[in-house]
Amino acid sequence: MEWRASHILIKEKGLADELRKRIKSGGNFGALAKEFSTCPSKSKSGDLGWFGPGKMVKPFEEAIKRMSHGSISQVVKTQFGYHIIKKTGQKD
Repeated sequence: MEWRASHILIKEKGLADELRKRIKSGGNFGALAKEFSTCPSKSKSGDLGWFGPGKMVKPFEEAIKRMSHGSISQVVKTQFGYHIIKKTGQKD
């Protein structure tokens, strides 16, 4: 199993919650990633590319497994901060 995802990584939970609300009400995920994310992937609109099991930290991987294609996650906390994840692909 492999997944593809984009994410926005934020240090403050309040800002992550606000950005998720903006996305859910029609905000552009990629534009918000470029503006707010602290991850180097922000230069690619948050795209992390394809990855398999064990490549991401456990809370991130557990979230992506439960998501459907194109969906936006709840805010996911890891040791890096708070993630908003968009699942963009899955293959067996």
